[in-house]
Amino acid sequence: MKWINRIAVSVLTVALLATSASLALQLWEGRHWNRSAALDAANAYDVEIIRDGFGVPHIYGPRDVDVAFGLAYAHAQDDFKTMQGLIPFYRGQLGRSLGMDGLAIDFLVGWLDTRAHVANNLDKQITPALRAHLQAYADGVNYYAAQHPGEMNPAFFPMTVEDLATGFALQHLLFYGFESHVVELFADSPQRELAHPPASSPISQKIGASGLPVGSNAFAVNQRKSADGATRIIINSHQPLSGPVAWYEAHVKSQEGWDMHGGLFPGSPFISKGFNPDIGWGVTVNKPDLVDTYKLTRDPENDDHYMLDGQSLPLDKRTIWLKLKVIGNLFVPIPRTALASQHGPAIETSHGTYALRFAGHKELRQPAQWLAMNKARSLDEFKAAMAMQAIVSFNFVYADAKGNVYFLHNGKIPERADGWDWRKYLPGDRSDLIWQSQIGFEDMPQITNPASGYLLSANQTPFNVTATADNLRRADYAESLGFQTRMTNRADQGLAMLAAKSRLTEADFLAVKWDKTYHPTSRARRYVDQISNLEFDAESPQERGQTLLNSWDGTTELDNRAAALAVCLLSAEWKAEQKGKPAPDILPVYNECLDNLQKHFGRLDPLWAQVNRLRHGGADLALGGGPDVLRAIYGIADPDGRLKAVAGDGLVVYSQWDKNGKQSAGMVHNFGAASTRPQSPHYADQAPLFAAETFRPVALTRDDVLAGPHQIERLPKSR
Repeated sequence: MKWINRIAVSVLTVALLATSASLALQLWEGRHWNRSAALDAANAYDVEIIRDGFGVPHIYGPRDVDVAFGLAYAHAQDDFKTMQGLIPFYRGQLGRSLGMDGLAIDFLVGWLDTRAHVANNLDKQITPALRAHLQAYADGVNYYAAQHPGEMNPAFFPMTVEDLATGFALQHLLFYGFESHVVELFADSPQRELAHPPASSPISQKIGASGLPVGSNAFAVNQRKSADGATRIIINSHQPLSGPVAWYEAHVKSQEGWDMHGGLFPGSPFISKGFNPDIGWGVTVNKPDLVDTYKLTRDPENDDHYMLDGQSLPLDKRTIWLKLKVIGNLFVPIPRTALASQHGPAIETSHGTYALRFAGHKELRQPAQWLAMNKARSLDEFKAAMAMQAIVSFNFVYADAKGNVYFLHNGKIPERADGWDWRKYLPGDRSDLIWQSQIGFEDMPQITNPASGYLLSANQTPFNVTATADNLRRADYAESLGFQTRMTNRADQGLAMLAAKSRLTEADFLAVKWDKTYHPTSRARRYVDQISNLEFDAESPQERGQTLLNSWDGTTELDNRAAALAVCLLSAEWKAEQKGKPAPDILPVYNECLDNLQKHFGRLDPLWAQVNRLRHGGADLALGGGPDVLRAIYGIADPDGRLKAVAGDGLVVYSQWDKNGKQSAGMVHNFGAASTRPQSPHYADQAPLFAAETFRPVALTRDDVLAGPHQIERLPKSR
């Protein structure tokens, strides 16, 4: 028994030493945190936060910086855990928080050398006024941390302007799928062919986006389409329902012209989608070809060099240190070599050395453009903001009080040499293939006030966003620009609904948003319809499922009994398409779906209301909708077989101006204003409205807010 005691004592000693070392490291790394300084910095601001009956913050202040400070503080009150968790991401230290799961993004931050670029160039690209705006936001987060020491990790603080700028520089890359181009290089073999000069270039298969399913809706009509002369816009960007890119709602208003109501992500000092009294705009993800991969030719006489135009040039080399969490704050440093060529960052793999050139590399002006968009009050001002071309991708749908509607397929599209297949790997030994510029704003696909009176963006090609006669012609744009050509079910169905009537009532318009139908010609319906052509044994589960699917009307209404089986099938096709892969053979998918339904529900035809659920805290509500329908709901199976909604419709925004320009608006959030605070009354208070597809009216002015239930808070607390 003595040896057991010795082992126990040894383990306890090691544990105590590790705990002591972890605490010592935390204290050492927290030496930069000055709580008193964070409290004192707040005295520079003057903020009023009025929370309405749903806990949504309406933030007022004399200056933009006052409001930015209040926005950060209010958001931290509702979701400090997520905001604090972003700081290691900004600093390339997720491995210290998440272990192995964080090392990939840490390598990306170090490989791109983003932190050093921000440190050396931020003040060259932004104005002192914008720096003050970012500083005010950081001060707001730091002020909350100083007031709540039990929630914060001093090793992460203070949050800085450089942290926020790094976040902007990195996050836009992830939205347009940059990481998929990096990941594919680590495969065991090349994932694409090498492009050849124009005279001999064969056609290759298009490489699609990878990662989780993404999608968004934004659509607008003006007096040419509405039955009552109103202009209306639905703003419905699809995101995860929780986490660092989940929507948060706020209203910001300064006396310097900043007055926006809408949604933003943790760490954003601006509204990312929404409206002000005069204009509104929505954002949808687009996937233009913004990344090019070059296969480098190494110098056979000097392995540290590569060949370019017949010359041997040295590869730039840096050592980056990744930090892998062991226990507590203890970590293991892991060295990695980062390479770069004249093309851009480079990677050495088992099948060659590759360099990437991508849109938005070293661009730091994104905050300036977001603020300009927030403060725009007319179509001309909005276009001027978009002409900055600092935001790398995204589609935008716009509407305003004067009856204008506008679509922009935004992107920092490279100006590439014609004739090459830029979807393949490019030869890295030719400098003429290293593009140096992007197309101008005026050359981006865009439509202003189409004769049809409507525009819809649902992640589809920019050449099919309105009536056929008003669409842009694909032939007018060079193939080398890499515009996407895909359609989505949401686009097919939404355009069909908008075109179905010469004039739309408000009810007609809102019906488009909540529609739950798969269009008869959509990829989803074609995939499911394969089952009808197969032969199965009589009375088998496969035949009974076939009969069920043959009766399916293509909808995902709550009372639909075929939707559970149909959505299970079509989800496989949707996920494959998102990854740029062919749809899987349907029979194995079909059998798995049949087994799953029988196991969890004891039947093949449960009501869709039983299967599709909104679950958050004590809320467990039935949801209509499904993947890639306009009522977009993406679910992951819980242990009981029910689908728990995890992405899709989140914060849905609706704004309209009647024929006289008077504005009204509605919103609904998937959970509530404090969706990470289980003890808050606003943890899930909007969930019943969301499930019922019902907007809550939005208070547009301070007087409107004060007319209802509300709470007022002044910042700093000394006021």
